[in-house]
Amino acid sequence: MATLADSFLADLDELSDNEADVLEEANDDVTNMEEDVDGDLADIENLNYDDLDSVSKLQKSQRYIDIMQKVEGALEKGTDISNQGMVLEDDPEYQLIVDCNGLSVDIENEIIIIHNFIRDKYWLKFPELESLVHHPIDYARVVKKIGNEMDLTLVDLEGLLPSAIIMVVSVTASTTSGKPLPEDDLQKTIDACDRALALDAAKKNVLDFVESRMGYIAPNLSTIVGSAVAAKLMGTAGGLSALAKMPACNVQLLGAKKKTLAGFSTATSQFRVGYIEQTEIFQTTPPALRSRACRLLASKATLAARIDSTRGDPSGNAGKTLKEEIHKKIEKWQEPPPAKQPKPLPVPDSEPKKKRGGRRLRKMKERYAITDMRKLANRMQFGVPEESSLGDGLGEGYGMLGQAGSGKLRVSVGQSKLAAKVAKKFKEKSYGSSGATSGLTSSLAFTPVQGIELTNPQAHAHQLGSGTQSTYFSETGTFSKIKRT
Repeated sequence: MATLADSFLADLDELSDNEADVLEEANDDVTNMEEDVDGDLADIENLNYDDLDSVSKLQKSQRYIDIMQKVEGALEKGTDISNQGMVLEDDPEYQLIVDCNGLSVDIENEIIIIHNFIRDKYWLKFPELESLVHHPIDYARVVKKIGNEMDLTLVDLEGLLPSAIIMVVSVTASTTSGKPLPEDDLQKTIDACDRALALDAAKKNVLDFVESRMGYIAPNLSTIVGSAVAAKLMGTAGGLSALAKMPACNVQLLGAKKKTLAGFSTATSQFRVGYIEQTEIFQTTPPALRSRACRLLASKATLAARIDSTRGDPSGNAGKTLKEEIHKKIEKWQEPPPAKQPKPLPVPDSEPKKKRGGRRLRKMKERYAITDMRKLANRMQFGVPEESSLGDGLGEGYGMLGQAGSGKLRVSVGQSKLAAKVAKKFKEKSYGSSGATSGLTSSLAFTPVQGIELTNPQAHAHQLGSGTQSTYFSETGTFSKIKRT
């Protein structure tokens, strides 16, 4: 049998082996982490390079070159009507339009990448320009126009930016902490600006081609928002099927730009509106109703895109119907509310109304009639202040209660007719006994003269029948009245 010391030594050996395994695993993890960090650093170095060609690769790709050549050839050739009887998916022009929609999205992403490259380079010259000009194309145009000029009063930015933004940029440039760029960095920045503007021009050509074919691809959508807006919506969404799957609230925001107001009022600015604001219906709508019209246009455009994606109505009649509904709703919104008509009084009833009468109704009215105390509480005397439950006019007022006589809040309650009648009946039942000869009838009775009368019921009945009136003595000779002393 192993001793206790041997078991302790065995446990220590196992612990040492486990620690060695743990150390080996930790070393492996550290090595893997170092490899990952090295890989990440390599990726970061690749992202932060200075070569523009390694940043922007779209223009040199074969896909971009092929699509742009086809688009330019199709624009020169015009619309081909011979293929309009084919199935939409088999039409080569439709496939080109789908490729153009995908390419427009890639061009947008490429412009953003080049914008980041320009911003990183030009940040040393004018760091505040990024917060003043948000749109990538406007930023590239302004950077190309300014260059290394430190005095912006010598640079004409008219036509590139709004006048208010030009003023803010000029004031900010006079106090900026930036310094002129070296010639090498400046040349790379200008080349990047030219490439961004070239991509923007290529995107416009793609949209022009899609716009020219929208009457065949999406006739219902083009009827509602127009060919130009329909092409922009499809290009931004990534195709007609992607636009059909998009909810109306997102269609409303397609093409929306972040506006820079530079501290100016937001009262006249239109927010949360994209390409929809370029439609004819939106422009002809009064400003007070444009937000509602934008939501209506987005919802109807989404329905039309879903119809076109399934080729439900190639003739475009569904789009015309939806457009008429939009016009009718906007006209309905602009109608003034109906005038309020005077309401005539009802014709009085000439026939007398049936009213319940009789003893039962009189009793009910007497039972629920207002009391004299409530009448006095509801009445006020001129020139005399009324008393209240809390004093100084606070709480419940007492009216004329207590203002006559001693001034105390007491009212002599008069007995009603119904109560008097009930009391009379009660007295008739209480005074004297009846003529019954029952053994349960008592011969003692309280009289109104405050005495106790001892009577014989049979003799009393006989006296009433014979007409005799005996006051003090009966026929039996018994003493019949005992006075109270």
